[in-house]
Amino acid sequence: MDSLPISIPAAPIDGRRPPIPFLAALVPVASGIVLWLLTDSLYALCFAALGPLMIAASVIDGSRVRRKTRRDAERDGERDWQRAEGELARRHEEERRLLDHRHPDAASCLVQTPLRGTHPVDAETELVIGRGTVRSGVRAAGADDARARDFQERCGVLSDAPIVVPLGGGVCLRGAEPVVLAAVRALVVQVHLRFGAGRIALAGERLVEWGLGAFVSSGRSRRELFRLGVAREGDTRPQADAVLWIASGDGDVPGGVTTVLDIIEPRRARLRTPQGVMEEIAVEGISSAQAAAIAVAAADDETGALPDEVMLSELTSSAEGRGLSAAVGVGEQGAVVLDIVEDGPHAIVTGTTGTGKSELLVSWVTAMAAVHGPDRVVFVLADFKGGTAFEPLRALPQVAAVITDLDEAGARRGVSSLTAELRRREGVLAAAGARDIGAVGMPRLVIVIDEFAAMLQEHADLGAVFTDIAARGRALGMHLIIGTQRASGVIRDALAANCPLRLSLRVGDPADSRIVIGTDAAAELPGGALSRGLALVRRPQDSEPAVMRAALTGVADLRAVAMRWSQAERAPSPWLPVLTSTIPLETLRGEEESGAVLLGRSDDPEHQRQPVETLRLGSERGLAVLGAAGSGRSSLLRLLRQQRPDALWIPDDPEGAWDAVTELARTGGPDLVLCDDLDVRASELPPEHSQLFVQLWDRILRGGSGTTFVLTASRASGPVGRLLDALPRRALLRMPSRVEHLAAGGDSATFDRDRGPGRAWMGDRETHFAWVPEEASSEWTAPIASTGWIPTAEVTAIATSGPHSVARVLGEAYPDCEVLLAPTPPSSSRPAILVADTDTWQRNWSLWQTVRTRGEVLIRAENPADLRQLAGVRETPPFARTHAGRAWSLREAEGPRRVVVPVLDGR
Repeated sequence: MDSLPISIPAAPIDGRRPPIPFLAALVPVASGIVLWLLTDSLYALCFAALGPLMIAASVIDGSRVRRKTRRDAERDGERDWQRAEGELARRHEEERRLLDHRHPDAASCLVQTPLRGTHPVDAETELVIGRGTVRSGVRAAGADDARARDFQERCGVLSDAPIVVPLGGGVCLRGAEPVVLAAVRALVVQVHLRFGAGRIALAGERLVEWGLGAFVSSGRSRRELFRLGVAREGDTRPQADAVLWIASGDGDVPGGVTTVLDIIEPRRARLRTPQGVMEEIAVEGISSAQAAAIAVAAADDETGALPDEVMLSELTSSAEGRGLSAAVGVGEQGAVVLDIVEDGPHAIVTGTTGTGKSELLVSWVTAMAAVHGPDRVVFVLADFKGGTAFEPLRALPQVAAVITDLDEAGARRGVSSLTAELRRREGVLAAAGARDIGAVGMPRLVIVIDEFAAMLQEHADLGAVFTDIAARGRALGMHLIIGTQRASGVIRDALAANCPLRLSLRVGDPADSRIVIGTDAAAELPGGALSRGLALVRRPQDSEPAVMRAALTGVADLRAVAMRWSQAERAPSPWLPVLTSTIPLETLRGEEESGAVLLGRSDDPEHQRQPVETLRLGSERGLAVLGAAGSGRSSLLRLLRQQRPDALWIPDDPEGAWDAVTELARTGGPDLVLCDDLDVRASELPPEHSQLFVQLWDRILRGGSGTTFVLTASRASGPVGRLLDALPRRALLRMPSRVEHLAAGGDSATFDRDRGPGRAWMGDRETHFAWVPEEASSEWTAPIASTGWIPTAEVTAIATSGPHSVARVLGEAYPDCEVLLAPTPPSSSRPAILVADTDTWQRNWSLWQTVRTRGEVLIRAENPADLRQLAGVRETPPFARTHAGRAWSLREAEGPRRVVVPVLDGR
C-alpha cells in the first residue's frame, strides 16, 4: 500500500478582473482636444471618442477571458478529481486485497488455499467474523473545502473489508437458528481451511445434527490439537479451548465470551465487542451440504498436512540411478526427494536467520552420504559466517574438508585448489576421451557454501571461481549448493542461470522470493518457531513451488552414516588443508631423496599437493634466508644441524666468526656451512674488518663447488645483500614491514605481518620449515676457543699503554719470567718480558728489532696502529676485541695472530 497521501485537487479560483485602462483611454481624448484647438476642426474631436470605446472594449474582453479561465480551471479540476477518485479506489482495492490475503474468510480459503500448518490455533488467533467497514490507512492532503473534507473522510474508511476478532474463549451467535447455524458452519470451515484439518478437533453433542459431523474425524496429525466446541445456549459447556455458542435473539451471553454476533437476517448482523459496536456487517453462511463437501476435501488433504518436526531417520532414500538422490524432508504428498545431479546441477538455498537454512544443508549432505559412498560423492563444506553447523559432518568419510572463516591467504589457496580441481577433472575426461564424468567412475564433488554473501564480500576471487564451476560443473561432476540469507544483489545472473534447483525458507523481501522461486510465497511464510524448517522447493520441471518441512539430523543419524561407510577409504580433499603450525622433523623422515636434507613442507594448491622441500648438499649452492627477529631463522639452521651434525656453524661471536670464515676461505669446508645473522656478524666488526669479512665471504661463495651454504639475515641491503644474491634459492620469512618485504624480493600480495615462525615464501610457494627442539644448540655455535698466552720465547716485547701497571700485573702472573720496563736489559737467564709504550720502543728501535728477530712481540688490540708503526704489518690482522686481554703476536716472519693474555682483561 502506498504510504504517501493522495493529493486533493485545489478548488478553481476566479481570475482577477483586469484593471480598466483609464490612463490609456485619456491619451486619445487629450489628443483629440489638442487637435481641435489647433485645427478648429470638429473631426478632430472623433479622436476623443476613442477613449470611451477602448474602455468598453477592455471590459468586454476581460469578462470573456475570465469566463474561459474559469471553464478551463473547472475542467482541469474535475480531471484531477477523477484521478484522485481513481487513486482512492485503487488504494482501497489494494488494501482490501491485502487484508483478504492476511485474514481470509471461508470463501477466500476456498478460492485460494492459504499457506497453513505454521501457527497453532490459540486464544490470540484472529477470526474473520464478517465483512464491513474498517479504518483505512489511506490518507489525503490538500484543499480544505467541503468536497475535500468529504474526500478525506472517505479515504479513512474501507468498506467491504474483513472484520477480525480474537477467538478468545469463543463467540456467541444470536438470532434465528437457520441463519445462525449457517454462520457457525462458515466459521468452522474457515478455521479448518486456514489452519489445516490436522490442527482442529471439534467438540459438541449435536455436530451431526448441525451439519458438522464430517469434521469430527479430523485431527490425525501429531501436533497438539486445538479443541473448538459448538454448543447451544443452555447446553453443558463442551471440553474445548473455545466454544461457538448458538443462542436465540434475546438469549444470554455465556461467561468468558467477549464477542457477540446478532444476526438480523442473512448477510446482515450487528457485532458487539469490548472495543465497541458495529451495526452493519455482512456474515458468511454455509449450508450443511456445502460443509459436508468441504469436509471431504479437507479430509483428502489430511495426508498433505506438514508435521511440526521430521527426523532424517524417518525418511528413506534410494541409491538408484546415476545421480545423488536423497530424501531431505516431507511435503504435502509425502517425502521430498532432491537430486543435485538430475534436478541441478547446482542449487540455491535462501532463508533469513533462524529459519533453519543451515539445518537444511546439514540434512541434505547427510541424506546424500547415507546412500552414496565416498566412491560416488565427495563433499567440501564452507561456512563463511564462522559457525559450527558443519563441524559434526567431519565424521563422515565423504566429507573431505570443512572450511570456516578464511583469511586472505586461505582464500588464495581456495582459488588455486578449486582451479586445480577443475583442470584435473578436465584432464581425466580428456585422457579417457569421455564427455561426462559418469564414464570415468570419478566421484562427484559437491561444494556446499553457507553464507555466500559473506564469502563474496570478503573474497571476491572465490566468487569468480564458483561462477566458473557453475558454468562447467555438470560434465565435470562438480556441483554447488549455495546458501545465502538473500539472493537480491548476491546471486548474479550468470550464476543463477546454472542453478535451476531452488529452495527458499522464509525471506524478508518479496524480491528475494521472486528471484529464487518465482513467486512471493517465501516472503509470505509466517515467522515463529513452527516456521523453522518450512521451505518452498522448485525444481526445473515444477510450474509452482511446493511446500515442505525440512528434516532434522541428529547425532544418531550421523553415527549411523559414519558406521555404514566405516570401512571405506576417506575421500581426498581437493581443498588442501592449511599446513599445521608445527611440523616435527620426524614426521618428514623418509620423504627426502638421498644426499639431501629436509627443509619442511610446501603448499602447492595449484597442483593439489604439499610436497616436502629439501636441500641437496653438494649439488645445490645454497639458500639465503631473510626474516625479522623471531621469524624462525635460527630454527631453520638448528633443523639442518640436527640432520648433519658435521656441518660447520659459523659462531655468533665476532672473533669466532672471523676465525671460521678466514679458515673457510683458506682451506674450504664441509659439504654444509651454516651462518646465522650474516648482516649482524658483519656489522659487529670495525669497518676495515667488516669490509674484509664480506670480501672473504664473496670469495668463498664464488669459489669452488662441493659446499652448500645456508645464510640468514634480517634484511638484504648493502654488501650483505650482494652475498645473498650469490645463492640461487631464497626463503623469505616474516618481515617487519611491507617495504622491507618488497626490498627482500617478495611480492606485495604475499606480505603477512602476522605470519607465524617458520613460514616462508620460496619461489612462488609457501613453505613451512620443520621444527626440532632447541636442546644443545649452544654447543653448535660456541666460538673457537682461544687459550691463554704463555711466554715461550727467550725474550718477549710488549707494546702497551700504561707500561708500569702492565709490568706489575705481568710480574705477578708470570713469576718464572723476568718482567722489566724497556730499555732495561735482562739480568738473568730466565725468560724476559720487556714492557714499554710505543714512544719508548720507537726511541729504542734497535732493542725492538732485536726482540722482533730473536723472540716474540705482542701489540695490544687497543693499539692497532702500532702494527704498522712498530711491526710494519700492512695486511688486516685477525679481529680482536678491545679491553678484553687481546693482543697480536708476531714471531719471526709469521703474520700476526690473536692471543689472549687473561691478566690484561680489563673486565
